[in-house]
Amino acid sequence: MNSVELRERCLSFAGAEETFPFGPKTSVFKVGGKMFALSQLDAVSLRVSLKCEPRLAEALRGAHAAVIPGYHLNKRHWNTVIIDGSLSEGAIRDMIEDSYDLILSKLPRAQQKAFGWRGID
Repeated sequence: MNSVELRERCLSFAGAEETFPFGPKTSVFKVGGKMFALSQLDAVSLRVSLKCEPRLAEALRGAHAAVIPGYHLNKRHWNTVIIDGSLSEGAIRDMIEDSYDLILSKLPRAQQKAFGWRGID
């Protein structure tokens, strides 16, 4: 996965938007005003920080050297994924989707419905 594919994946979800609250080099991907992914897309070492359930976050860190505690984020809830080819593109895509779903699940029901989220009862 390269930076263009990463950006496209993050923006592929309903209601996803790219913002730059930390300056022009750091892309922050949000849904409903809440961040689900963060990346410096033009960095030499491509990485993306993603929200994760705490137990799963620890399990992923234990299983993959390319998954580390979230850089400058709450390390209990955020992982930083180093995109160096050691993880499959599918695994990275799944982690991005899980982060999006986790954020969307915390939004008000009306917003969830507006985005057509399938996680609603």
